[in-house]
Amino acid sequence: MPAFLLLVSALLLGPPPAVHHRDDRPFWIGRPTPAEFDRRVDLRLARARQLWDRLLAVRGSRTVANTLVLYDRIQRELEGAANQAQLIGAVHPDSGMRATAEAGGQRAAALATEISLDRRVYDALRAMDLTGADETTRFYVERTLLAFRLAGVDKDEATRKRVSALREEQVRIGQEFNRNIREGTKEVAVDSAGELAGLPEDYIAAHRPGPDGRIVLTTKYPDALPVLTYARSDDLRRRMRIAFDTRAYPANMDVLDRMLARRDELAHVLGFASWADYATADKMVGSAANASAFIDRIVEASGPAAEAEYRMLLDRKRQDDPAAVVINRWETGYLREQVRRSSFDFDSRTVRPYFPYDAVKRGALDISSRLFGVSFRQVSGTPAWDPSVEVWEMFEKGRRVGRFYLDMHPRPGKYEHAAQFPIRSGVTGEDLPEGALVCNFPGGAPGDPGLMSHDDVETFFHEFGHLLHSQLGGRQRWVGQSGVKTEWDFVEAPSQMLEEWVRDPAVLATFARHYQTGEPIPAELVRQMNRAAAFGRALDVRAQMALARISLALYDRPPAQVNTDSIVQAVLTAYTPFPPVPDTHFQAAFGHLDGYSAIYYTYMWSLVIAKDLFGGFDRRDLLAPGPARRYREAILAPGGSAPAAMLVERFLGRPFGFEAWRRWLETGE
Repeated sequence: MPAFLLLVSALLLGPPPAVHHRDDRPFWIGRPTPAEFDRRVDLRLARARQLWDRLLAVRGSRTVANTLVLYDRIQRELEGAANQAQLIGAVHPDSGMRATAEAGGQRAAALATEISLDRRVYDALRAMDLTGADETTRFYVERTLLAFRLAGVDKDEATRKRVSALREEQVRIGQEFNRNIREGTKEVAVDSAGELAGLPEDYIAAHRPGPDGRIVLTTKYPDALPVLTYARSDDLRRRMRIAFDTRAYPANMDVLDRMLARRDELAHVLGFASWADYATADKMVGSAANASAFIDRIVEASGPAAEAEYRMLLDRKRQDDPAAVVINRWETGYLREQVRRSSFDFDSRTVRPYFPYDAVKRGALDISSRLFGVSFRQVSGTPAWDPSVEVWEMFEKGRRVGRFYLDMHPRPGKYEHAAQFPIRSGVTGEDLPEGALVCNFPGGAPGDPGLMSHDDVETFFHEFGHLLHSQLGGRQRWVGQSGVKTEWDFVEAPSQMLEEWVRDPAVLATFARHYQTGEPIPAELVRQMNRAAAFGRALDVRAQMALARISLALYDRPPAQVNTDSIVQAVLTAYTPFPPVPDTHFQAAFGHLDGYSAIYYTYMWSLVIAKDLFGGFDRRDLLAPGPARRYREAILAPGGSAPAAMLVERFLGRPFGFEAWRRWLETGE
């Protein structure tokens, strides 16, 4: 580190830190002020800089011990700073702390970019003698060198400076985009409880009139999704749909345009024809052209079933409106529910009393414990960023092997979707894996059982699947392979796999009990639910492919040719039978356009793999430990220490295929 930086470090942070820092304590220690949180981020970045200097100072032959070990420790510090800043920027109740965390994330990203563009580091890694290195280390080096080249390390100095500036600008744009979504909650008011007809009784009871007699609903998930599914009032559903799809409009329209322009410029600077080509270069799919072909294949496969489902929806609407010729987007969830009741004898409201939030949480923990041979213990007295957040630890054979936080209910200023946020990836024998589950489920208030829809339950298990993958895979030798570090178009597969368990009557009977009577959910009710859930599946696939095509189309052409409204309207019209809603701009709140950017196709790509992986389990006994332990060892435990295709082939005994996915689509199995 240059002398002046050492001086600044000493003045700001105290004595230079030790270069190797092991700490298994919870990352959120005490109740830090913004200044203290800032200092913690800077301590990690200072350690990363010192390790960087040490790596460059090595003389003589480059080896795994004197080069790769130091590089991996740099990554550990950078990742810790960036992950913690991203989480706190998304969830902390205080806007000042969120702003501080965002600034810390910018500094972490800037340093990561600086190191990724340092040709001296790249040359040092490339010069290492890998004689005697194991297969996972060789794979780590191979992927790391590819990442350096994709970062632009082999470009000239002027190009690298431009890359650095563009990446820093992208971080700020992405933060602005997500902040506008987080803070863009809108309200929809009704004049009386009569306008809530059709909604579950507990929903109506939880939404009391204000002093003026009006009831105010929000666009947060626990308010919005039941309205779109159950409300008899067409006007209420229409207003909620419009409010939901405009909650980050107009603020994010210009932000999105800037995001697309800067990414396109960066792709060209790095030698790619488009950002879509750049974003797919290190994925399983291999290229934007392959991603586009995959989308086309799924769209074609789902066509006949989607048309049949649409006809059923339209027939149902004509029972109330014989002259109907079209179904509007705000009607789709409601009409689907009506068809499921009339044609499949299933009312989704009937299962909600069996899914109080606490029981679903316990079910996710208990089932994961039985499947994977671990146990969970809530930690009392450990503070978190909000009093509602729970701290848990995972144990195996009496030894603590992971820690996670459950932040599961909405509040103002909080991230509005559902996700697993990594905090610390973990390294065997050194760092404990640590993560946070951030969701927006019903419940959390005194006296509120938090009755969940089955879709909510699936979402809980899906996100918990990410958490398990992160925790069980967070025990690698190298932090760069620890946790969910596989190719991005594989990361959803383990989560989608865990959803299968909440469709099984025997599994659900272990935790799904009526919140008032304690009666376990009847097996026949679950079978009815599953039969009904199969209806609308092809239309859901089409909707997913519309999102995948939109994300690709916004990034696979010059920004001058992109009008986001026009592309969204064209894709929705081509891929789904429901006309776009006038004056809505849902892309402004489509958060995946930042994080996933061009690769939203990965959800369906992963689902194809997940359906194939599920064939390795005995459907007659999904709680049998044998297949689950084999799956854990082959898929979850390796983290990112081998190519995803290789992990899948190890479990299946062959490369993955489409047959299981096609059977799921066509027959409901």
